[in-house]
Amino acid sequence: MPTVIAKLLDTRWFPPLARLILTFCFWGSGLAKLADFDAATAEMAYFGFSPPALIAVLVIVVQLVGSALIVVDRAAWLGAGMLATFTGLTILLVHDFWTMTGPEAIGHFHTATEHVTVIGAMMVAALLSRRTRTAPATDRIRNATA
Repeated sequence: MPTVIAKLLDTRWFPPLARLILTFCFWGSGLAKLADFDAATAEMAYFGFSPPALIAVLVIVVQLVGSALIVVDRAAWLGAGMLATFTGLTILLVHDFWTMTGPEAIGHFHTATEHVTVIGAMMVAALLSRRTRTAPATDRIRNATA
């Protein structure tokens, strides 16, 4: 690995920035729903969820709390699990391409496959958080001083 890349990866600020960017699609969506709760409720109603306001609140909580747990790297496994489960459920409940035909099915298929990748990213986030916490003390000290 080039030294410049290794130094970048070893800085204190890079991991939190990476976690913030990784979770952007979730906290960005959660904040947007919070800012326009009527639109969030209408979106839940559009997809047939009932009661839509309660479901919108639950979605916002999962998106914001799950993201925060990953960003601050506290119980990141739980945050990653929350967001991965949420993402998997959206495939089953919203992007059910197997019930569609034509361009609509193709669009939802592509979204569903992208969601599978996001689930994998949540798995990696949980794994890296665990490895960071269980790293030998010398590695933690080296990373803390970088």
